[in-house]
Order: sequence, then structure tokens, then C-alpha cells
Amino acid sequence: MTTLIIIAVLPIVLLYLGLFKANKLLLPVTIIGLLAALGTAIMKWNSYDAPIYHDMMLFDNFSVAFSGITIVSTLLILMLSKGYFEKISHNVAEYFAIILFSLAGIIVMVSYYNLTMLFVGLEIMSVSLYILAGINKKDFASNEASLKYFLMGAFSTGFLLFGIALIYGATHSFNLAAIRDWVTAHPRNMDPLFHTGVVLIIIGLCFKVGAAPFHFWTPDVYEGSPTLITAFMSTVVKTAGFAAFLRLFSVSFISIADFWMPTLMVITVITLFVGNLTALYQHSFKRMLAFSSISHAGYLLFAIVALSAASGNAVFIYATAYSIASIIAFAVLLLVQQQLGSDSFESFNGLGRRNPFLALVLTIAMLSLAGIPLTAGFMGKFFMFYGALSRFQVWLVILAVVNAIISIFYYFRVIIAMYFRSSEQTALEVPGYYQFVLGFSALATLVIGIYPAIVTNLPNLI
Repeated sequence: MTTLIIIAVLPIVLLYLGLFKANKLLLPVTIIGLLAALGTAIMKWNSYDAPIYHDMMLFDNFSVAFSGITIVSTLLILMLSKGYFEKISHNVAEYFAIILFSLAGIIVMVSYYNLTMLFVGLEIMSVSLYILAGINKKDFASNEASLKYFLMGAFSTGFLLFGIALIYGATHSFNLAAIRDWVTAHPRNMDPLFHTGVVLIIIGLCFKVGAAPFHFWTPDVYEGSPTLITAFMSTVVKTAGFAAFLRLFSVSFISIADFWMPTLMVITVITLFVGNLTALYQHSFKRMLAFSSISHAGYLLFAIVALSAASGNAVFIYATAYSIASIIAFAVLLLVQQQLGSDSFESFNGLGRRNPFLALVLTIAMLSLAGIPLTAGFMGKFFMFYGALSRFQVWLVILAVVNAIISIFYYFRVIIAMYFRSSEQTALEVPGYYQFVLGFSALATLVIGIYPAIVTNLPNLI
């Protein structure tokens, strides 16, 4: 709970700093605050506390692990923000504050034990993101992204809230354990309202994580939003969405898996093919990453389709690998956009000669996203596929492997452009804080890929 309190109070402190024009202190105070929140979260590891506040919240190892990865990802993204928001507006404190308010909602999402808290956390996060998507008020694309995200987000929230209401109507409780007990006590002749509620919750959550066929807002919103905000949405927000998805289904709905699993299987297959096939035809690196994020949502759904005691660890490993690789990709994209004014694949031509360091870290990120061995992304896919095989879903793994092969083509387009195509563009400058974030993320990607025991030896998170 201390972690949530720190993250909720920190943006208020930043707003006061902005009020007194202490903009130079915003980033250092944010970093210190997030490190303190991370430290308090880690201290809760293996504490196995019972649900608190009338069983509304549960800060167990699951919560600690996903709080940790979301805080670290937010920290890395904000370290790239030096001078970024100043180009948009003089009111920089508000931008930091809104991001941290969104993170507070995310902490609630990964720690809830009651459906009302899931809804509250989701809305705190979503309302903040609607603002962040349109934060560049002078950019028409940013305004369009904000409007689309708001309309689609409100639409999906309606599905989710209606589903929660139907679940309550059938079980007379919002508590996850009480819902589980009700399902166990009524194995047959279950209220039709309950099944309808489960389907509506699946639809609402699939909207939030960008799974097909509920993905149509994702490419336009990701492309139109400021790049730094897109990085936040595609990593931190997606991780939180799947953590919330997994907690609900692993605690409350696992005993009726035969009902909802076929539906999620179909959604998983559609998501994989839509994300990968559409990414093949993109000419914009940023839009390619947007469709790529859809395909990764498909891989993450494996852990829920093949629900088991190891699903929490599989999602954690995959989300960690995906987040750090995506942060590298968006950081390099940000530098290319700022210095060359374009996000097309041609902008990366000759990057291997113009800046070998940038080309190297981006190559590591692309290899990880493609799932090439000796990278964290390979370990993430391995655990997802292993979980599905253990549940005898061989055909699903075969389709996923086919999609992984397809993804190699568009990820390697960037590598080919960097090393095998020439360009007369000037060399790119890399600030020191970019070097730290890129170097740390690339090193983490390789270390997890080469020494996976660092993360695989964790106790089961669910």
C-alpha cells in the first residue's frame, strides 16, 4: 500500500513544484519518488499479506512483480523526457503529474481483489491516457488520437461495467474469492447472467489490451500520440492490462475455463494474424510498432488460454522482455524523429555507419521482439509456447510459430536498412541520458536471454 501512496502523492508534489516554476527539479524528484516506490514494493516480496480494506486490495508477490516492472518501465521512459515536454508546452509539471496519476491507476489494477477496484484503477489510468494522447494540442494527429481513444475507451468501459454488473447480479458480490466460491458451488445450472457477464468482461478487457478484433483504435492512437506517450501506452499500460486480465481469470473463472477458453483461443489466433500480417505492409516504423504490439497481445493471451500456476511467471517474463525491447525501439525512434523529422524505414538507412551504438541497441531490440535466441524475447515466447504445449494445444503453438516467422520479416527490415543501405544523412547525436536508458535496456535484454534463471527461478506468482 505504501507504493500506491507514494505514487499518488508524488504527482501532487510535482504540481506544487510547477506552481513555483521549479521545472529543473521535476525529473530528479520524479526519479527519486519512483525509486522509493519501487523499493517499498520490493520490501513486500514474500510477505503474503491477506487482502486489506475489506478485501478490496491484495499486495502479494503477483502485485509486487507487476508493480515493479511497470514502475521500472515508467522510470526508463520518463528519463527520456528531458527537454521533450518543454517543446510542447511550458506547463511541464502537469505532464509528469498525469503520467504518474496513470501509474497510480495501474498499481491499483495489478493489486485489486474486488471488481470495483479493477474498474476504479482502470478508469484512473484511462482518463489520464485520454489526456496524454492529446497532450500536444497544436498537433491535429494528437487531437485525433485523443478523441478516438476517448470514444473507443468509453465504449469498451461500458462493456466492462455491464459485465461486472451482471457478475454481481448473479453472485451478489464483487469480491474475487466470493465469485470463485459461487462458481464452485454452482457447477451446473449456472445463472445465464453470469456467462453473459464473463463474455462482456472479456470484450472490455480485450479492448483495453488491444486484442483483435477489438484493436482498431490501436494503430491510429499509437501513431497520433506523442512518441513518448505511445511508448508508455504500449509497454506499461499493456502490462497492467494483462496483469488485471490474468488475476481475474486465474482467481475467479478458472473452474469454468471450458466456457471461455474457446472464445479466447479464437481471439488469440485472430490477434496474431491481424497484428503480424498488417505490420508487413507498414512504411512507418512507428505504425509498424503499433501493429507489432497487437501481435504481442496475442502471444500474451497464451498465458490465459493455457491458464496454470505458471501463467503469472510467463506473463511477467514476456511483459518484461517486450517492455524493455519496446523502450529501446521507441527511444531510437524518438531520436530519429527529432533529428531527421521522419519515422519512415528510410530514415534508418545507414544508421550502422552513422551511429554504431544506436544501430547495435536497436538490433538487439528487434531480435528480442522477433524472439531470436539469446534475447529476453526468446525466453518470453518459449514460456508462452511451453505453457500452451503443456495444455495439449499443439495447433495453437504451430500457428504462433508461423506468426513468429512472419514477424521476423518486418523486424529485420529495420536491421537491413541500418546495415545494408546507404544514406547521406548526418550522424545522430545521442544524449547521455539516452545512452544510459538504451545501454541498460539492451544489457537487460541480453542478460535475461543468456541467463534466464534470473527471472525463471521466481516462485509462482499465482
